Amino acid sequence: MDISRAGSRSSAKGPEAWFTGTVRIDPLFNPFDAERVQGAQVTFEPGARTAWHTHPLGQTLLIVSGLGRVQREGGPVEEIRPGDVVWFAPGERHWHGAAPDVAMTHIALQEVKDGKVVDWLEHVTDTEYGA
Repeated sequence: MDISRAGSRSSAKGPEAWFTGTVRIDPLFNPFDAERVQGAQVTFEPGARTAWHTHPLGQTLLIVSGLGRVQREGGPVEEIRPGDVVWFAPGERHWHGAAPDVAMTHIALQEVKDGKVVDWLEHVTDTEYGA
């Protein structure tokens, strides 16, 4: 058994290459394990969001607090709330983040394939975010 105590791992700022706005990433488990499921708690300040991206084996988001937005390519921007669970299929181009005036925190779960969990693409424009 292994217990990872809250606060035992350092928070990291979301890199500007992958995010718009202020984002904090708190690793939960297996942050560097190339063969396993990885998990992180991610907090987006109001208006913050990911860039467009895909995951080779998909991604699950568990919405913990606040109010957010998600969109898959070709679909509408959807509102997400605490208790919602979002699944993005393998290779599905998408983005997620906070609402314009409310922060949002989710737990992100993704599996590793060939040492990779994500392919980052271009930033989400203000027009796309506000759609």
